Amino acid sequence: MSASLLRRGLELLEVPGQGKAPPGLQRGRNGLREAGAARRRKRAPEPGRNGATVKGRVVKSAIEEYHKKKAVNHLRENLQYMLKGRLVANRAVTEKVLAQNRGRKAKDQPPKKAAKKKPEGTVFTEEDFRKFEREYFGIP
Repeated sequence: MSASLLRRGLELLEVPGQGKAPPGLQRGRNGLREAGAARRRKRAPEPGRNGATVKGRVVKSAIEEYHKKKAVNHLRENLQYMLKGRLVANRAVTEKVLAQNRGRKAKDQPPKKAAKKKPEGTVFTEEDFRKFEREYFGIP
């Protein structure tokens, strides 16, 4: 049998009120150190007490609990707060702050603007092509 079961059985056999002194008042060979250790140990629950009872509990109304935990819409107050401050920062300053807060990884960088390509046109005119045909292919 384990020591804890044996101790529990002995506690049940004891007559209430004639047991040992409380652990805080006992002094063994180690003196106060042993008493402090005993005080820190968790006390075993008394055999006649059941923690699953409803004695002393207040019955809560389910409707009150629902209203207490119901989500509150703060949109109106937030809009008033946001509209109250009309100070707009300089665009250059905001860009500088955003650039400082941006990470150095490629995924954090904004997409680079591609330069607009001009439509490729030929340098030669239709007349130049005809002249080239006449010179090289001999077509009149």
